[in-house]
Amino acid sequence: KESVMKSMVNRIVVVMMIGALASVAALAKTHKQRVTFDSDIKVNGTVVKKGSYDLKFDDETGQLSIIKNGKVVVQSMAKLEDRSKKASGFQLRSTGSGEQTELTGVTFGGSDKDVVITSGGATTTGNN
Repeated sequence: KESVMKSMVNRIVVVMMIGALASVAALAKTHKQRVTFDSDIKVNGTVVKKGSYDLKFDDETGQLSIIKNGKVVVQSMAKLEDRSKKASGFQLRSTGSGEQTELTGVTFGGSDKDVVITSGGATTTGNN
């Protein structure tokens, strides 16, 4: 009788652990946004040609990806910084002008956090 009870307790503990792990995994989010750059823009030194792209940020890995036709053009590490209030809409932030315009971060609509690109972590894959 004791081993049956022990077995049931073990099963309950396993179920609770799986539930806890699932809730942690559910907190990690991937944010996506379709963006159009009116002119060429740099992401950590990599030039992204003007045009429409899918922008994706993964909360868990801290990776920001810019994707064209399903292919990653550039990836960069980024961090989240708190905002004083939720963003009303999607925002792109950059510094410089002309050919020296550099993407510094983005904010997804409804988010209370800014995605800030951390310099030196860009990787380029494929052709622009």
